[in-house]
Amino acid sequence: MGVEPDLLAPVEADETPLKSEAARSLAKRLAKLKAQMALDSRKRAGDTDANFILAADTVVAVGRRILPKAELLDEAAGCLRLLSGRAHRVYTGITLITPKGHMRHRLVETRVRFKKLSTDEFESYLASGEWRGKAGGYAIQGIAGSFIVKVVGSYTNVVGLPLYETSALLQGEGYP
Repeated sequence: MGVEPDLLAPVEADETPLKSEAARSLAKRLAKLKAQMALDSRKRAGDTDANFILAADTVVAVGRRILPKAELLDEAAGCLRLLSGRAHRVYTGITLITPKGHMRHRLVETRVRFKKLSTDEFESYLASGEWRGKAGGYAIQGIAGSFIVKVVGSYTNVVGLPLYETSALLQGEGYP
């Protein structure tokens, strides 16, 4: 994409879905929340430079069920069981705050289908630890890429940041 950030400033946001919140709404809400938290943090630090702030959050869902960003083995195993042999959706919310303070938002949706995993594939993937911290408990750019039957939409969305849409959002707001 050719963008070099001046600063990477991760924020700690509560990513718990609200009651009855849909996956697409959660992705949008978290991206907005993280962008606002980053802006507020810069203001508290006395940073008054006018810069772009970009935040994103990715959410994976099977039907209406939102899958966690697996941190524990049991969470990852539960995700893989749900994904095996099924289609799911990956949503990434993107929020851009411009130097003039305007907020711009995008939501990108990608459909992904997993093959039915064998016991060996299931156990081997869990043992790899590659799932740790990943939305839906898998990383398409790694071992789990071999589990994918079909992707409809943005591959880079499933990786974690839809590059085409992010680039278009930045360019549309005059980012060099």
